[in-house]
Amino acid sequence: MLVIAAGGAGIGTYVATRDAPSPAVLLAMEIGAYYESGGRHIGTPYVDKLGKGQPWTVCAGITGPEVVPGRYYTAEDCRRLELPRYLEAERQAASALRHWDSYNDFVKASFIDMVFNLGPAALQGTTIQRLANAGDLAGACAQMPRWVYGTVNGRKVVLQGLVNRRATTAELCAEWGRSGHFSVAEVQP
Repeated sequence: MLVIAAGGAGIGTYVATRDAPSPAVLLAMEIGAYYESGGRHIGTPYVDKLGKGQPWTVCAGITGPEVVPGRYYTAEDCRRLELPRYLEAERQAASALRHWDSYNDFVKASFIDMVFNLGPAALQGTTIQRLANAGDLAGACAQMPRWVYGTVNGRKVVLQGLVNRRATTAELCAEWGRSGHFSVAEVQP
């Protein structure tokens, strides 16, 4: 991995990777793009009024010092910002879940998306982690829909976007890639 950092207004840190991302990371990126931006490119930073601290946000949910109001981010800029964060989310999920190597890509993508969207606290020391590490993947997947709260005007509220996103990740986690599910069925022309 190569890290390029530069100072000054409008310049952030980009991470170039030599290895292709895993299929699970690519799927998690698609989930994120759908739920963060409806699959559209968002190159102009905006204030995320539902985000913690109402941060400046761009691309598929990217916040932080790399996001500079007034700067336009191309699709390639967004990929360079998003990919390292998804790779880090994959690393964090893999280190938190002891059965990681036995999970299919759909299960992995569901955990990667949760960590990308909510941060590593979504797994560290949670019921999801405890159940997954005890070998109860179905129980861990069933916990995902509980992570649907945000803060609006200082109050903890259920956010419909998170309800929808967690329903998707819970289904991917619990059902996709299993015997009998269409995702593993041979496709006939």
